[in-house]
Amino acid sequence: MENLTHIFKKKFILLGLSNVLGLQIFLSLLFFLMYMVTLSGNITLITMVQFNTRLQTPMYFFLTNLAVIDICFSSAVVPKILLNTLSNDKSISFFGCAAQLYFHLALGGAECLLLAVMAYDRYSAICQPLQYNAIMDRKFCLYLVGGCWIVSFLNSFFLTFFTFRLPFCKSNHISHFFCEMPPLFHLSCKDTWFNEMTKNVSVGLIVLGSFLLILISYLYISLSILKIHSTKKQQKAFSTCASHLTVVSLYYGAIMFMHLRPHYAYSPEQDRVVTIVYTVVTPMLNPIIYSIRNKEVKKAIKRTMCFKENQ
Repeated sequence: MENLTHIFKKKFILLGLSNVLGLQIFLSLLFFLMYMVTLSGNITLITMVQFNTRLQTPMYFFLTNLAVIDICFSSAVVPKILLNTLSNDKSISFFGCAAQLYFHLALGGAECLLLAVMAYDRYSAICQPLQYNAIMDRKFCLYLVGGCWIVSFLNSFFLTFFTFRLPFCKSNHISHFFCEMPPLFHLSCKDTWFNEMTKNVSVGLIVLGSFLLILISYLYISLSILKIHSTKKQQKAFSTCASHLTVVSLYYGAIMFMHLRPHYAYSPEQDRVVTIVYTVVTPMLNPIIYSIRNKEVKKAIKRTMCFKENQ
């Protein structure tokens, strides 16, 4: 009972983004604006897909799920960052930290897997157009999305469970702006070899595996684009692929840099910068790159706006 009481009372101190007051205010304002763009962009996409029958396709079904993940992914981290940065109280409870890590890992993993599914969907649509409707039927799409959610949430449970079994006896000061595995490992006075190996295997299978599937899919897509006779259409298709791969590379690259480095290469300063890329920047860019630039979504937004004006 004493151990249980100690755990309930235990708190961590998040050291945050910066100790400089002016920089804290600037970063808080920047994060708030980016968070608002993330929410508005993803909510707009979800609304457009739900109320436009022309967008009821597998691609937009996956994009809707991506939008939900991005909203939840940012919401698991950014509000707490803003609260801790602008408040004198920098603490987070033991269970609050565990919950934040769990949802952060689960939603991040779900996004990795879903991006791979979306790349396969584009591969099927472009490289196998005649069989596309038969391959990507509604049941198969539901299985793919359900699999992404189930695998990522189960994986997150085990990673979080093993992380919080560690004795955090060195300090309760987390050298980060939210609860993440590498800075938590450095608070433990126990050997974290098993945790490091579990994390590396998980990241290798989910993150690196998904990224390789995306690259293979886009390789086949690029080969199909080269068969198009129109140079203008080729340039447009390659531009779209390049924008997708740029955002994907930012997301996966940042995660792999954060989690696949050797334990001795840990750097709190680098980690703060790298983590911002996949927790704040890419959720903001995803609806813009994948959806808002799309002609069908633009038409749907225009039709909605015209309908409102006519009412």
